[in-house]
Amino acid sequence: MVAAVLVAAAMHAAWNAIAHAIDDRLVGFALISVAYLVVGATVVAVTGLPLADAWPFIAVSAVTHVAYNLFLMASYQLGDFSQTYPLARGISPVVVAAVSILLLHRVLSVREWVGICFISAGLIGLVLVGGIKGLDPWALGAAGATGIMIATYTVVDGLGVERAPVLAYTGWLFLLQGPGLPVIALVRRGRRLLPQMRRHLWPGLLGGLISLAAYSIVLWAQTSGMLATVAALRESSIVFGALIGAVFFGERLGRHRTVMAIVVLLGVIVLGT
Repeated sequence: MVAAVLVAAAMHAAWNAIAHAIDDRLVGFALISVAYLVVGATVVAVTGLPLADAWPFIAVSAVTHVAYNLFLMASYQLGDFSQTYPLARGISPVVVAAVSILLLHRVLSVREWVGICFISAGLIGLVLVGGIKGLDPWALGAAGATGIMIATYTVVDGLGVERAPVLAYTGWLFLLQGPGLPVIALVRRGRRLLPQMRRHLWPGLLGGLISLAAYSIVLWAQTSGMLATVAALRESSIVFGALIGAVFFGERLGRHRTVMAIVVLLGVIVLGT
């Protein structure tokens, strides 16, 4: 399970980098959502309807995912990938762990707590290494809201996959969230949208397919019931994200960011042992 989630983490960093690289963020995220819509429709044509108990979770998660994409898009428009991405990912493991304990009454071992804290500390540290003064408050606000959305859909989906087959749950989740961003883009761009989508067609669709595959793996891993552990392991994507930011976007990695990435890896090792 650990290896599968780490693969999903690498894929997650890849699709976020693709989304960040598309200069027209609204069009890019709309294309990613088109991929969700097409693949989701294909899956549900095979799986049929999930159990009735799963519908509230699918509906809430679909709305939360649309909000997550909107906040993520805003954070990428306002700030550097190497700052907004770690903050968004660093908030969610601690929130998921707290919800798991306080509301779901699930027990975490000392090892799990240590691993989760290492990962979150490393992620937040990546944001702060350049100093507080250089951080755009609007970018940080958008990234923080993104993190809350991540924590929300992580918990909701973790409970939802306990009530329906993973494939059916995944298909309906992506089908229902798929129209959100394309509709918003159509309202904002009108007739200009289709020509603009053609320019970014293949990167956008590729990002959507990678995102689909990554989150499908995460949903499968969540059937274990280990929501906090899966959430934390998934955030090891930041190590990949930091490298992508340095190599492809020219964002400085530096000694301090390297140290923080090592802290994240130590958390992954603790959780994986």
